[in-house]
Amino acid sequence: MTDTLRPADNAVAQAPEHGPAQLKRSIGVVGGTLLTLSCVTPASTLFVVVPDLFGTLGTATALTIAIGSLLCIAVAFCYSELGTLIPSAGGEYAMVSTLAGRLAGWLVFVLSLLVVMIVPPVIAMGTADYLAPVIHLNSSLAGAGVMLLATLAGLLDLRANAWITGIFLVLEVIAAAVVALLGFTHAERGPGSLLSMQVAGAHGETDTVTAMLVVSGLAIALFVTQGFSTAVYLSEELENPRRNVARTVLATLAISTVIILVPVAAITMGASDLTALTGGDISTMVTAWSNSAVGTFVSLCVALAIINAGIVMVIQNSRVLFASARDKAWPAPINHAFTRLGRFGSPWVATLAVGVPGAALCFVNLDTLYGVTGVSVTGMYLLVAVAGLLSRRNHHQHTPAWRMPLWPAMPILLIAVLTYVLSQQEPEYLLWTGGITAAATLYWALYLRPRAETRWLVSIPDV
Repeated sequence: MTDTLRPADNAVAQAPEHGPAQLKRSIGVVGGTLLTLSCVTPASTLFVVVPDLFGTLGTATALTIAIGSLLCIAVAFCYSELGTLIPSAGGEYAMVSTLAGRLAGWLVFVLSLLVVMIVPPVIAMGTADYLAPVIHLNSSLAGAGVMLLATLAGLLDLRANAWITGIFLVLEVIAAAVVALLGFTHAERGPGSLLSMQVAGAHGETDTVTAMLVVSGLAIALFVTQGFSTAVYLSEELENPRRNVARTVLATLAISTVIILVPVAAITMGASDLTALTGGDISTMVTAWSNSAVGTFVSLCVALAIINAGIVMVIQNSRVLFASARDKAWPAPINHAFTRLGRFGSPWVATLAVGVPGAALCFVNLDTLYGVTGVSVTGMYLLVAVAGLLSRRNHHQHTPAWRMPLWPAMPILLIAVLTYVLSQQEPEYLLWTGGITAAATLYWALYLRPRAETRWLVSIPDV
């Protein structure tokens, strides 16, 4: 890893005297993969998000995640091509703005901002459950504490954070491996149960999981491995982004899918009965399969994984705000604040602007956060797929970049599937997300569009 995390000569890579600020290129593909995997946070996703899927999908949970992972391959192809074509810390919005127009870019920025603001507190609130063997804490207070701790860590140098998150990542992979081993060695049912499509009803009876429930659950399944897009956000800080962005995106998706899907299959086969599986209490299952000491070890590893995820997500999300301010998305004083870089080269004001509201969101209803996140991720992927369809127009077809296979069939298929998945989501969450998007469109119409010469000027850093 020392070969891939070479320190730069300066704390900040200086842009031309009057040009936009740029982040330093200090990490290689291994460091980028560690940071990106930590943002996917496979173990904390397994222990915090997947239990809710067990509650609605039962034995169909592994199948739903597998289908979501297959869809994510097409999404990853789009991200890999667009991320190497347009390597910017702005991520999705820089890609979509460049290829599909400024309004489309603004809307995808709003959706990505929803995701980056909501996902960290959603994960952080799971900390209390996994610290329970040692100390009992209120989930909202514990989540807020994790968010503030992650914010402090996010102020440090990115290279130092790559080492911190790498160590935590090892622990969470060990925890996932222990769960998989215990589940498979205590299997109560065979591999056929993964396709049995059963869930425990409210009164203990067995209900059938319908195809529509699986489709509805795909929005959350897409969220399960969503963090692979972090490689695009880090593209300004990756050495040789034309090559390393695609490698990092695809490697992260493959590794995280294995780390999540294998334990899910093991839990499905090893749960004592359908009611226990639907309850989704993985810690209790682990203790039943082994002993309290192993259960405590796994729980503490998961708690560390959640803290790890918080750190990386704050790092990623602060880069989104940094890039939006550099591209003049806000009034001048806000743009100036968000582009300020601290002594470690991190955008410290943007980091605080992500972390502190994230702590406050830990006191919002969790189901609402899940629902809005699922809709936002699906909508964001949909717009990225549209940009992927447009990625070879005009001069872009001659720009050096990693190119996805099966173009344009891949983005066209993705657009069709994601549109259908979006149509199957709960009306309440569609209304919440739609209302926020409408307000953002109004901001575009009244503030950004009339100032087209001075606002929302998406810049692409030199490679």
